Amino acid sequence: GGPFANIAQGVNSVLATKMGLSLADMVVTEAGFGADLGAEKFFDIKCRAAGLEPSAAVIVATVRALRFHGGADLKQVNDASVQRVQAGLANLGRHIENIAKFGVKAVVAINHFPTDSDEEIASIKAYCAERGAEAVVAKGFAEGGKGMQELAKAVVRVVDAGDGKFKVLYDLELSIEEKIELIAREIYRADRVSYSSDAQTALRRISNLGLTKLPVCIAKTQYSFSDDPSLRAAPEGFKITVNDIEIAAGAGFVVPMLGKIMRMPGLPETPASEHMDIDPTGVISGLS
Repeated sequence: GGPFANIAQGVNSVLATKMGLSLADMVVTEAGFGADLGAEKFFDIKCRAAGLEPSAAVIVATVRALRFHGGADLKQVNDASVQRVQAGLANLGRHIENIAKFGVKAVVAINHFPTDSDEEIASIKAYCAERGAEAVVAKGFAEGGKGMQELAKAVVRVVDAGDGKFKVLYDLELSIEEKIELIAREIYRADRVSYSSDAQTALRRISNLGLTKLPVCIAKTQYSFSDDPSLRAAPEGFKITVNDIEIAAGAGFVVPMLGKIMRMPGLPETPASEHMDIDPTGVISGLS
């Protein structure tokens, strides 16, 4: 698979982050997708392995995404609707809660679009404030660095306050199943985990190889907290299914695969190579 947080770790290298820390007072690094994917893996895998303790987290949200989680379809996400935003805020709230489980304070960056209304932005700010997170409008696309100054100041305030106490979610001494089930319960809010026969075989292989103390790097859809991309907002009490578990021994983790997830990004289910051919005379066909 590629490096993206829905199918892999979704973070940059330890070397890159430590180099940045040697050159600057503060380093900002990205963890892909949401707090259920990139952030969890950044904290539980990368920070643990590198001995890093983040001082703050930034959750990037858009009004359009909140409208979608509040019931808008893809044709309606550009239509202002305070009601839909308020209905979708449960999704953002879940991300704020998940970050807090790692002992890190979050700042919410509202990535601004021209279709955002003042009323929608005000409702987001009020919702976040009730949950102890400052929300700031980020206008980097339209205004460059000037449009990001308020966000930078908010992050510095959190860092300088020093209120956080970083912690990982699980102990490496737990079994692979216990690690998966802890993430499923605490981060996804599932109430049960099922394992396919392939996954059960993989668990036995991991045990036989003595790799049970590795962290887990779960591959699942980025569109939902569950393994079902159609479940929007903040679902809970659902079942997740582990279909298989791959061992990434070199990287130092195992990859449980939930639902229908393809770990080779950017390729269709039927690759173009299936229509390519070369005949006995060396003539190649199917390239265009």
